[in-house]
Amino acid sequence: MNKMKNILVILLICVPVSLSAFEKTGTTSLQFLSVRPSARAAALGGAYIASVDNSDACFWNPAALTKITDMDAAFSYIDYFLDVKMYAFSFGMTTTHYGSFGAFCLYSDVGEIEVTSTSARGSSDGKNYNPGLTGETIRPFQMVAGLSYGLELTKAFSFGLTAKYAEENLVYYKVRTVVIDGGIHFKTGYRSIEIAAAIKNFGQDVKFIENKYPIPQALNIGVSANLIGTSGNNLLMDSEDNAVLFEYDITQLRDYDQQHIVGMEYSFKNMLILRGGYKFNGDQESYSFGCGVKYQNLRFDYSYNPFGDYLPAVHRVTVGFAIQ
Repeated sequence: MNKMKNILVILLICVPVSLSAFEKTGTTSLQFLSVRPSARAAALGGAYIASVDNSDACFWNPAALTKITDMDAAFSYIDYFLDVKMYAFSFGMTTTHYGSFGAFCLYSDVGEIEVTSTSARGSSDGKNYNPGLTGETIRPFQMVAGLSYGLELTKAFSFGLTAKYAEENLVYYKVRTVVIDGGIHFKTGYRSIEIAAAIKNFGQDVKFIENKYPIPQALNIGVSANLIGTSGNNLLMDSEDNAVLFEYDITQLRDYDQQHIVGMEYSFKNMLILRGGYKFNGDQESYSFGCGVKYQNLRFDYSYNPFGDYLPAVHRVTVGFAIQ
């Protein structure tokens, strides 16, 4: 119980200190760093910081890598806005004596863009009008790749760090930077309640031509619990076939107001899974939902995230497998 009190005191001290770093509001650069590829996480609305338990931890909370029993890997595809496609991979493993390690990458493919120029505009033969196309194409992209490490200090408390390299290539100008994530995870010992916190995208401002812009730093704090399940330490009741996971997160963004997120996951025989989430004060985001299927060590997840009246919905697909 004393350990739990110590952790809660640390969180209460760190929160106001961390929030002071997020007072600045406005536009941030490298927005692709805010995209989380996991379909499971997206279906829960982003309420995932405390319940993540596989290689997705590389993107969410490196401290949770310690939950991996042996090895785990996942591939994700995101059908994003304006024909942008995103591809992600994550891998995590836990060793006997040296902690847990992870590696990951995310690549954002903007697609080909036709180059235009005012000098090419007009009609060369007096019949066919050229709106300015030069015949050239460009292909901008964004990518981030990194390594994560998690260490279980006690059976209840773990921490983790992530170092990642990010690049935004706009063809005519490129930006590169190194970014750090840090997180903690705590098993309270009371039933199945777990608490976690993570600071993401901690790094210097990046410079585009003459001006500098901040990167999208974020602070996440979450608590999760099994309401129903087979473990015997559930908050409400035990069940042989049914399980319900609940998580509540608070997210403080550098360029937006504080958000509150709730997510819930129902599974039948740990095979068929339904998920839903809701983000309060999410600008264009609100509800989300998804589903999943597990078979032995394989898992397949899908999520649907609508973005209001003016943007198309975002679809994610994740295929993962545990190696034991």
